[in-house]
Order: sequence, then structure tokens, then C-alpha cells
Amino acid sequence: MARILYTDDDPDRTSAVVTSLRQRGFEVSKVDDESAVVAWAPFADVVVLDLDLPALNGYEACRRIRAACAVPVIGTAEHDSDLDRVLGLCSGLSAFLPKPFDARQLLQRVHAASGRGGPRPDEIVHGPLRVTPQRREVRVGERPVELTRKEFDLLHLLAAEPGRVFTRREIMYVVWNDEWAQSSRTIDTHVSSLRGKLGLTSVIHTVRGVGFRMGFAEQLRPFSASA
Repeated sequence: MARILYTDDDPDRTSAVVTSLRQRGFEVSKVDDESAVVAWAPFADVVVLDLDLPALNGYEACRRIRAACAVPVIGTAEHDSDLDRVLGLCSGLSAFLPKPFDARQLLQRVHAASGRGGPRPDEIVHGPLRVTPQRREVRVGERPVELTRKEFDLLHLLAAEPGRVFTRREIMYVVWNDEWAQSSRTIDTHVSSLRGKLGLTSVIHTVRGVGFRMGFAEQLRPFSASA
């Protein structure tokens, strides 16, 4: 019997969804306190985490859960913007479900997150570059690459959505928690350091006047002093 740790700010939806899940054979425990979510997460098979609870910093709770264990975390929220999804991804969410939702929609996410809907990838791969978010590991081919915390967060952000251009403001908000920065040499410094450590000239592309995006796999080239 799969165990689900469930949080939700809507009592009516909570009652309906929990009843439906239990009827389908799931063991469901309801919590609404951040410390309880983090404490009980390692004993669950799936965590459904309401990112809108007033007494719960959902993204921080997810980071703490991810630091403690590898249980799949499904985030739910009223807002469904690109930034919400990026924040969730960088916090370690396995899936995102916009509100309002019903038990059927949640059940689909639970099946997928728990592996019943197929394998859940634990690596982001682009050519020779491999990023393993749960272990915060990076490899180029067989070579491990040691990154600082912010370098990893920046690389993970870009690698998770390789076709998307992230503005400097988005990067500063997600990686450095600075919502108002319009530009910063800090980003350029970290991009330069990443390129050097990874040894790949096109791993991160600069989009002038906008921001940065991940290089596509076929565009990655080995780094050399003459490049």
C-alpha cells in the first residue's frame, strides 16, 4: 500500500481527494506544518505539498525534504507561471499540479511520480554533460566536476529547460533570491566559472540583452585554450 503525505489549504478539496485516494487503496496522512512535512517525508512514498499554505514555505520545505530523502514531491499551487514551475523544479519538485484539481488529476501525478506510470528520470543529460539533481552531482563524460552551491543551482536551472532563455532577473531571483536585480556581474562570473570547470565552450549561451540559455547537445564542443 503506497503511503501519501498530503497538504492542502482547502478543507473541502482535502476531504474529497483524501477519501478518493483511500478508496483506491492509498494510505493518506494529512499534515499542515512545515516541520511535520519534513519529518514524515522519508516515511512516505509520495508527498503532495501545497505551496500556498500560509504557515508553510512550500519551496523551502521541498528543499529540506530533498536534502533528507529522495521521495517524489508533487507541488500544488494556485499560480501556474513559468517562474512558479522553475522555482519548483529548482527546489526539487518531481511534478507540478495547478489548482483547482480533482482526485483523478492527482492520481495521475501520483502514479507517475511513484513509478507506476513509468520510470522517473534522475539525470539531466545533454551530450557529455550529466546533471544529477538529487545528489547534486555533475559529470562531463566520466569526469566528475566539483561545483559550488550557486554554480550547481545555476547549471541545474538552465539544464532543466535547455530551449528556454532565462532573463538575468529570473536567474537572480531563483538562484540568488534577489527579486529586483536587473543585472549583475555575479551571473557573468558564475557562467564563466562553469564554462571553465565543465570544459565545454557552448554549455551556456549568452543571449545579448536578455540573459542565458543552455546549449543544445549537438552544439556542445570540448573546451580548449584556442577555442
